[in-house]
Amino acid sequence: MKKRPLGQTGIMVSPLGLGTVKFGRNIGVKYPTSFELPSDKELSHLIEMALALGINVIDTAPAYGTSEQRLGSLLKHCRHQFCLITKVGEEFQRGSSTFDFSQEHINYSIKRSLQRLQTDYIDVVLIHSDGNDLNIINHSDAIPTLRQLQSEGIIKAIGMSTKTVPGGIEAVKLMDLVMVTYNLHATEEIVVIDFAEQLKKGVLVKKALASGHLGGTNKESKGDNKLQRSLQHVLSHTGVSSAIVGSINPGHLRTNSKVANSLML
Repeated sequence: MKKRPLGQTGIMVSPLGLGTVKFGRNIGVKYPTSFELPSDKELSHLIEMALALGINVIDTAPAYGTSEQRLGSLLKHCRHQFCLITKVGEEFQRGSSTFDFSQEHINYSIKRSLQRLQTDYIDVVLIHSDGNDLNIINHSDAIPTLRQLQSEGIIKAIGMSTKTVPGGIEAVKLMDLVMVTYNLHATEEIVVIDFAEQLKKGVLVKKALASGHLGGTNKESKGDNKLQRSLQHVLSHTGVSSAIVGSINPGHLRTNSKVANSLML
């Protein structure tokens, strides 16, 4: 799979990344159908398949249940073959999320992520927004704390998973990359992608397939054609570095990869 630059970070990423919410959490999620957490064997097979398909981006977070812990064991033999992304700010416990963007909590969160992921550095750390993007950016310890950790070599690049256009614009100005929602049904954050491209900053796209809710009733919008149109919509934008698509289904991963590869020709 042909790689794209993640802005000016020096990191090259596959246009398709693997999201791992379903590796460790199946409650309080917004997918259209319920699911069981996969076994270690099933996840090991999925990681090996991702590598074989040329996917080198894995996205996780402390709020994804046991995802970080499970990845730590799964990636022991291949850690350096992946651009590993995690987040700070959100905690998910007892069925609900809480948020803490203080220096103390971020330092604690990064130390814990390093231990869980069994690594001595993290390629990308994103601020996991609670929706109040500008308040986090302008009135919390998040950015200076991450910049300090970056200067120590613990983190290679920092950014923010934003939820608003103004927040996305400001994140692009102040950090190395941004993660935005962009799909066939949610296009308002294209202005953030355009702005990031102008400034040569990295862009990760979340919910590229609308978390399985793209829907559609006519024949043209069903099956692989819908997938083709969805990924085409996202990956055809030259400002997009990688689209993060969560999956625990090997067939879906293979199909997603096939479509992404076809769009890179």
